[in-house]
Amino acid sequence: MEIIGYTAAILIGISLGLIGGGGSILTVPVLVYLFGVDAFLATEYSLFVVGISSLVGSMSYFKKGLVNFKMALIFGIPSVISIFLTRTYLLPLIPQEVFRIQGFSVTRNIFLLLVFAGLMILASYKMIKKDSSKEPLESIPNNNNAFLAAGQGSVVGVLTGLVGAGGGFMIIPALVNLLKIPMKIAIGTSLVIISLNSLIGFFSSVNHMKIEWKLLISITAIAIAGIIIGSQLSRKIDGKKLKPAFGWFILIMGIYIITKEIFL
Repeated sequence: MEIIGYTAAILIGISLGLIGGGGSILTVPVLVYLFGVDAFLATEYSLFVVGISSLVGSMSYFKKGLVNFKMALIFGIPSVISIFLTRTYLLPLIPQEVFRIQGFSVTRNIFLLLVFAGLMILASYKMIKKDSSKEPLESIPNNNNAFLAAGQGSVVGVLTGLVGAGGGFMIIPALVNLLKIPMKIAIGTSLVIISLNSLIGFFSSVNHMKIEWKLLISITAIAIAGIIIGSQLSRKIDGKKLKPAFGWFILIMGIYIITKEIFL
């Protein structure tokens, strides 16, 4: 199973490098089902894997001038604040048994995986849906759109802090549609935001977790190799064309998690 897990880690990186998001949504399921990591701990591991690999992936976009740091701050600051509050105060409040329905106990692990599966289905919808909007010519947002983007950044922060997902599937549409950033720059900027969010989330709660560093670093190294490959492929392949196929894969995974945790 670990060989399959490392293969999946490469795909996580390739997705991040190619389309600026989507791959991180697979990190927790890979850690839980292929490496046998506890779901609660997997959200912590995921933040590190996604954070480091996204940071490496953003370097190539930065060198090409495809990162808008001003927009990263508009979106990223509210997101970082939300992550810190979620990891520090909200996550520890989740009890070992969240609730019970007719003898079926929904534990903290099951609850987090179900929330994650719901997030995967939402992400898959956004990736499968055809985008009819034209790429913006302007890169200057108006105040109302910047305010909306900051609000969406807060939502992404809560989700990242809760389940360890980078949130690229929400970040890129906000950058393109609200902040009017061209797609290539949106991908690079998204990687910067994801790395910032994930690493701050990881280090804000790492002292409360028992980390198996050898496993975590090995998975991260594989994901980094994937994101370098993805960044190189982005020069030759249009990520938009691969997005729907990846969306269908994520949808199937989300449905599988719900089925496994509730019915199997």
